[in-house]
Amino acid sequence: MRAVTGAPATGDRDATGVPVLGLTVLYDPRCSLCAFLKKWLAGQAQLVPLRFVPAGSEEALRRCPRLDHRATLDEITVVGDAGQVYQGAAAWIVTLWALREYRALAHRLSTPTGARLARGATLAAAKWREAQSRRRWGGGAYEWGDGWSYDPVAGWTFEPPACDSGGCPAVPSR
Repeated sequence: MRAVTGAPATGDRDATGVPVLGLTVLYDPRCSLCAFLKKWLAGQAQLVPLRFVPAGSEEALRRCPRLDHRATLDEITVVGDAGQVYQGAAAWIVTLWALREYRALAHRLSTPTGARLARGATLAAAKWREAQSRRRWGGGAYEWGDGWSYDPVAGWTFEPPACDSGGCPAVPSR
């Protein structure tokens, strides 16, 4: 497993050859896929402890001051306790490597052929997230320009668009 090159995320420690004893997974809490995967990962048996920190949060800035935090909102980023930084497919692979039931899969995904599969899965997840963000869906309320919105707690609600022209559209039914 190779960490992404660049400046260490924490301090000036040299992360080369240092064992990974803990991983911090930076995730987007507004993304329903990210929230689901965070919950799934937290429920798995871990050989290496995983800590989950919202990307771009004060805690993320404090833990990893040298990291490009804007990029962590666009692509999964995992930081090792000695400053190793993994992004994209490498981040998924190292996260699976930390799980007891998925370590063998992580080893297979770290091969050249497996890495292509992991990259494809990462790109598919990014494409899905992009499509969801265009709909303004982040795991919370769904809002569309037609006046309908859905909140997982409150259910469906309709707020008709403003009647600027004096002719208001009829309230559609669902």
